[in-house]
Amino acid sequence: MARQYVVSACLAGEPCRYDGGCSPCPAVQRLIRAGQALPVCPETLGGLPTPRVPSEIRGGRVVAKDGTDVTDAFTRGAEEALRLAQENGCTAAILKARAPSCGSGEIYDGTFTGTRVSGEGVFARMAREAGLEIWNEETFTEGK
Repeated sequence: MARQYVVSACLAGEPCRYDGGCSPCPAVQRLIRAGQALPVCPETLGGLPTPRVPSEIRGGRVVAKDGTDVTDAFTRGAEEALRLAQENGCTAAILKARAPSCGSGEIYDGTFTGTRVSGEGVFARMAREAGLEIWNEETFTEGK
């Protein structure tokens, strides 16, 4: 049986990014067409609108650029995304690089200046802790 992936919906081409856009990734789109990928957007699953104020992780909390603490919405969305992934038999994830929900290995530092730091997004952390293998669109190569 082929591996099942949970993937960031924006990589699938769904317009769910904070700016109302998407970040289509051809490899992710091929997996979806093959029935091997489940697209999720933890931020919209957590009740945040599209478009929305950009958010970054600062001091263990997720904070929108306008100063609003949106940690609870990010946590709710990550929990729901993980539930869906597990319910659908996903064992790996391909998640949007550096995003506050999906970033793995590197995220923005919470200053909204484009500064990158080591870290992971809320959903990426939950998925990793649940045992899923994690890639982003920059590190994934087909056949993994």
